[in-house]
Amino acid sequence: MREFLIAVLLHNEAVADRLGLQPVDVAAAILLEMRGPLAVGAISEELGLPSASTTRLIDRLEKAGYVRRVRGERDRRTVTVELLEGGMDDYYAACEASRRHLDAISAHYAPEQVPMLLGLFTRVGEAYRSATKELREGAT
Repeated sequence: MREFLIAVLLHNEAVADRLGLQPVDVAAAILLEMRGPLAVGAISEELGLPSASTTRLIDRLEKAGYVRRVRGERDRRTVTVELLEGGMDDYYAACEASRRHLDAISAHYAPEQVPMLLGLFTRVGEAYRSATKELREGAT
């Protein structure tokens, strides 16, 4: 598991370097792709960042052409961040090699094994999110 985590972290850093972004910027873009538009506060909470750091992160993603800020129609103080159409194209191009390698792995698994594997990744992700939350809150 630790080898897997190291490989994913290093890959994320390499992708970020290729795109001229920070690794957390890539994580934010992926988060927006998965969940759709999010309030700035929700991005802060999901990534465990202070609001000032989240603002700088959004500035970088906006400048790089990945996202835009959208002000609320009723309350102009509310800001939602959304991916721009085609905003992830450079990310997909940077991940072409990993997709190719991961596709080769899929040949080793039967279609009926896919739900079990996806369930495992979902549970591992939830476990790490919970542990991260505990670390940030100072819990043991």
